[in-house]
Amino acid sequence: MACSVDAPSLKDLPKVATDLKSQLEAFNPSCLRDVDTNEKIVLPSAEDVATEKTQQSLFAGIEKFDASRLKHTETQEKNPLPDKDVVAAEKAHQNLLDGVEHFDKTQMKHTETEEKNPLPPKEAIEAEKEKNKFLNGIENFDPTKLKHTETCEKNPLPTKDVIEQEKTA
Repeated sequence: MACSVDAPSLKDLPKVATDLKSQLEAFNPSCLRDVDTNEKIVLPSAEDVATEKTQQSLFAGIEKFDASRLKHTETQEKNPLPDKDVVAAEKAHQNLLDGVEHFDKTQMKHTETEEKNPLPPKEAIEAEKEKNKFLNGIENFDPTKLKHTETCEKNPLPTKDVIEQEKTA
């Protein structure tokens, strides 16, 4: 069975530039250098061969697997759907979020903010400083700085005349 292919006509062939055509005709193959061709054959390493054998044995094990040796098990389906309480809580939360997102600020009344100064007046601060100074003086009192004094007891006893006057009176 021979295939008949019509040869293209001369006008259908691509045109070659005249300067390129003259360069090809003037080409001298003796100007080329001699080069020795070295063919390199790269063989796989021992690790590559071992890896390929392992993969082939794995594929062979999969292909020859006997599914009849498997044990039958019952599948327990668990319903991950939430209960009524969770759904109600989620709806309430969603309603709150929707209320905040779609809040109409035009229905609000204008208010003036009054700032109050919670600090005490200067007189109260000064009084507290005096009190703290007094308490610190008492707490940090150093009895070693006291001077020694001798106590002289004077107990004037009444005389007999004074006692008799008191009795008669």
